[in-house]
Amino acid sequence: MKKSLYETDEAIIEGIRRSDERALAHLYKLYFPMISHFILSNSGTDDEAKDIYQEGVIVFYEKIKDNSLELSCQIKTYLYSVCRRLWLKRLAEKGRFATKLDDSESFIPVDEETQHHEEQERQFGVMGDALAQLGEPCRSLIEDYYIRTQSMQDITAKFGYTNTDTAKNQKYKCLQRLKKIFFTTYKPEV
Repeated sequence: MKKSLYETDEAIIEGIRRSDERALAHLYKLYFPMISHFILSNSGTDDEAKDIYQEGVIVFYEKIKDNSLELSCQIKTYLYSVCRRLWLKRLAEKGRFATKLDDSESFIPVDEETQHHEEQERQFGVMGDALAQLGEPCRSLIEDYYIRTQSMQDITAKFGYTNTDTAKNQKYKCLQRLKKIFFTTYKPEV
């Protein structure tokens, strides 16, 4: 399988600065699924997702071309933040957002929003590592309950517990072990 010229954020940015259309095409393919998922999960259509992503990429492209963007996060995080703000604004305009965005919400600096998103991604990564370290049967029990949303009755049967109370007790113990592993690894950035 042939590797792309644009494996890194730096390579994409340099490609855009050189006006290489392949860099922009790669960028369009790279993060559209993430933005599409966000918009479709928040009252949007596929066409609206394409429009918002196009607008977000244009914002990014123009800031790169005129050297007005000092990127302090991943391109993925920046695009997510820009597209999220564009989508929330569009929802507010269409009246599909339950409460209108107040002035303070609409002017959260992009840096703060992107830092929050990056911190969440870091937490998910640490949690994934902690889950991998948890071992069996705890990992499967936690995944069945929280990720696959199986009922306690199904878990009781699958793991051969005598009743749901025993399964709940085991889930609690496993969750405590997972928290311990997570918090020995995770240190919030200050």
